Amino acid sequence: MVDVSIIIPIFNGSQWIDKCFEHILLQTCLGKLKIEICVCNDNSADNTLPLLYKWKNRLLRRNIPLTIYDNNSRKAGGVGYAKNRAVEISSGHYLCFQDIDDLMLPDRILKQYNVAQTINDNYIIGSKFERTPVDSTIRYTSWANNLTKEQLNIQVYTANGPTVIMPTWFLHRSIFDRIGGFSEAGKGTPEDLIFFYKHIDLGGKLYRVDEVLLIYNYHIHATTHSIHEETIWSLRIAQIQMNVIDSWKNFTIWNAGKQGRKFYKTLFPENQKKVIAMCDVDRNKIGKFYVPYDPVKRTNCEPIKIIHFKEAKPPIIICVKLNITDGEFEANLKSLNLREGLDYIYFS
Repeated sequence: MVDVSIIIPIFNGSQWIDKCFEHILLQTCLGKLKIEICVCNDNSADNTLPLLYKWKNRLLRRNIPLTIYDNNSRKAGGVGYAKNRAVEISSGHYLCFQDIDDLMLPDRILKQYNVAQTINDNYIIGSKFERTPVDSTIRYTSWANNLTKEQLNIQVYTANGPTVIMPTWFLHRSIFDRIGGFSEAGKGTPEDLIFFYKHIDLGGKLYRVDEVLLIYNYHIHATTHSIHEETIWSLRIAQIQMNVIDSWKNFTIWNAGKQGRKFYKTLFPENQKKVIAMCDVDRNKIGKFYVPYDPVKRTNCEPIKIIHFKEAKPPIIICVKLNITDGEFEANLKSLNLREGLDYIYFS
């Protein structure tokens, strides 16, 4: 029986294949665990398929089976489709997801597997990562690598996406089966975020190995650039309402500016009625009112008072982006001695 299946979706990935597979051959788990590689070539138009068959023979000499699903239709199915097809041809107890343009470091599989043996099968296990080029997405990288164990399960509604990044996911096959795989809606669909939220909704847990186990490549052709911001916003707003706001009697929105108002406008009407105030630091806004407009009824709604943040009563939804005010926002929040996850939740 296979211990770990490495799952790799590939679309026009010929320039990345050699380095990706060379790093798999450096894994310290080889000889200790039985692994396989399962890929889906998603209608690539480059040299991907011949390269895969070249690697198939090389890997067999190291007792690593490489199974290839070739989508040779006239249209690429998308990342979710490719991941699902690769999983379907796999047989491992655990699934180790790997993007073809990223590089796993030598201890990745062994360390994630060892963690999986100490906890139950309901965890998505990730790791810290190193971004390349090193000066790309600095704030995002710092955020993801420095979340506490508690924050992994709390800061799930921010625009940053999953608190455990997809290219580091390691999980028991039963999680994939329970969720039913990834969305196959195609280009522009955040299939990882949808899967992530379904996992949480079903009581799934999150864990991060606090070591860098992956080199996460940033480039203009990365799939993440094809995902629409509004699509992600809609998923996030639905999730935070279902899991948080629906159970609250009232709350405050931190940010009376563009982001805070957009947040209010996209709430369900019953949750809009729960907003008792918006808070801010802008003296030009404090003491005034935000007057929402109902485009259906063509009339103004009940005015919402804008108060100073020190007057804000929890619970609070924070619609201020992290780490962009030279620490001013973070210091203001800390001064209130509130508890994250109970008194406030990050959205932006």
